[in-house]
Amino acid sequence: MTVDRVHEALRRAVSGEVRAAEPMARHTTFRIGGRARYFITCDSLSDLKGALHVLSLADLEWIALGRGSNVLVSDSGWPGAVIVLGKEFRKHVVDGTHLHAGGGAVLAALVQEAYSKGLSGLEFAVGIPGTVAGALAMNAGDRERWIGSIIESVTLFDPEDGLVALRGPEITWGYRKSSLPERGIIVEAVLKVAEADRDTIRLAMDGSLRRRRRTQPIGAACAGSVFVNPEGDSAGRLIEAAGLKGARIGGAVISDVHANFIVNERDARAADVVALIRLIMSDVKDRYGIELKPEIRFLGAFEEP
Repeated sequence: MTVDRVHEALRRAVSGEVRAAEPMARHTTFRIGGRARYFITCDSLSDLKGALHVLSLADLEWIALGRGSNVLVSDSGWPGAVIVLGKEFRKHVVDGTHLHAGGGAVLAALVQEAYSKGLSGLEFAVGIPGTVAGALAMNAGDRERWIGSIIESVTLFDPEDGLVALRGPEITWGYRKSSLPERGIIVEAVLKVAEADRDTIRLAMDGSLRRRRRTQPIGAACAGSVFVNPEGDSAGRLIEAAGLKGARIGGAVISDVHANFIVNERDARAADVVALIRLIMSDVKDRYGIELKPEIRFLGAFEEP
């Protein structure tokens, strides 16, 4: 199919918005990135099926994206399609001590809903950006608690098998990762919570938020932690000990608040961020013999850091 025909086929197959040559800087928390060939908002399961069918016929790569909080898009863009979950996938419902949430639901909204209903279990997630699907894909959390520990079930959409339901224990949960992305698109999750006093919940939320504000560059244009913490150590500690806090390449700078964050301070390019990543990896390896592994995803044409 030609580009025009693919675009037209997508518009017929999807009730949500379909954009061609969409700048990805608008859709990542880094505020960096060239254009994606297609940016598709799927408002329903029918949209999702239709979009994936067209992309398969056109032999185009695709990626499901939440709010772009853990991704760096190449300056040259992404030659495939970006799929985001729209209206039907952004809803959430409280059922007793369970939260039913679409994959596109904003995690912050879920945290506030739990608090308003006097439900405990999500206090650790206050201040974490992104969607429910994104949080599940990377098992978001802090050093002591993570979202995988409160998952009752997850429903995925696989282009070949359709809807697939998994119980929480059937999913492999690791540090800043899970087995879900390789299984399909996360369309829904059921989270286990517990009744609690709202004042107690608020105190826990305030404590979590204070810790994040004290230790992370909240509100800055960044993608969260750049590196996975090595076993028994902290990537931020190693980077700071190597004297790299505040180091800058182009518009990208290693945060003065937490050295495991790279901030787009002034119109940084993806190339600036990658150059800083290479600098960090090289210096930490030379000084401590430790190979840091990037936690963020790279989308588009990159030389491996």
